[in-house]
Amino acid sequence: MTAATAVRTRAARRASSRADRDRPSIVATAVLLLGAVYCLIPVLWVLTASTKDGGELFSTFTFAPSTHLGDNIAELTAYRDGLFWRWMLNTALYAGVGAALSTYVSALSGYVLAKFSFPGKSVVFRVLLMGVLVPGVILAIPQYLLFAQFGLTNTYWSVLLPQIISPYGIYLARIYAAASVPTDVVEAARTEGAGELFAFHRVALPMMAPGLVTIFLFQFVAIWNNFMLPYIMLGDDNLFPLTVGLHGLLNQGATVPALYTLVITGALLSILPLIAVFLLLQRYWRVDLAAGAVKA
Repeated sequence: MTAATAVRTRAARRASSRADRDRPSIVATAVLLLGAVYCLIPVLWVLTASTKDGGELFSTFTFAPSTHLGDNIAELTAYRDGLFWRWMLNTALYAGVGAALSTYVSALSGYVLAKFSFPGKSVVFRVLLMGVLVPGVILAIPQYLLFAQFGLTNTYWSVLLPQIISPYGIYLARIYAAASVPTDVVEAARTEGAGELFAFHRVALPMMAPGLVTIFLFQFVAIWNNFMLPYIMLGDDNLFPLTVGLHGLLNQGATVPALYTLVITGALLSILPLIAVFLLLQRYWRVDLAAGAVKA
């Protein structure tokens, strides 16, 4: 075999090896693209359908846009003196306050589970993992009966209070605190005379911030999209979140088809705050603040 032939053979083998390595990545990319299309098609449909009036909604091509988005928003705003925007404010209250309180409770609980030793700690953590596996809808009826005993049903508290404790949020905070908060840094704060709450708020909490942003987003989205709990707890439509309010409009659409365009337009508007919150908070996902705080 000549030297030129050997070189060509080696080059062909390298090209074949690269092709074999690239094939799985191409397949994975294709699967991800199909998944993205599958997830985005409903969003595209809502976007185009919200631009149509009642007559065009069922008589034109599904993904053909129209020019009535502004009219639909104005009609939705005028519906029962702006009740939709009351639902939007209610949802922002439930999701914002509920997610903030839940994130704080999760951070404190996760920090304690990660950095303290106490009798029954393993049992508490196992019970917490069991709570992660329990769907929230199963607890809605017992929670309703409990709140009814205290006269809290059909109030803001009946939706806010059950959202504060999140087993999954506590689990994530525990994992993140164990990984991102060096024990030496906490011990140094204690040596300097800092109390436990001071060490948590001034030392551990800033280090946990990137993970807490993730917990906050999870809780915010979960509460924003929650339907069953407020549907069971609330009877006054002035207290409804968007999910329950739009569901009521959808039911009325069976007899008043014109309301379908309001429901679709409301669904489009309900997505926008979620996108805004995500874009606002994603910049806080930064490198661990504790990096370099403790020398190896």
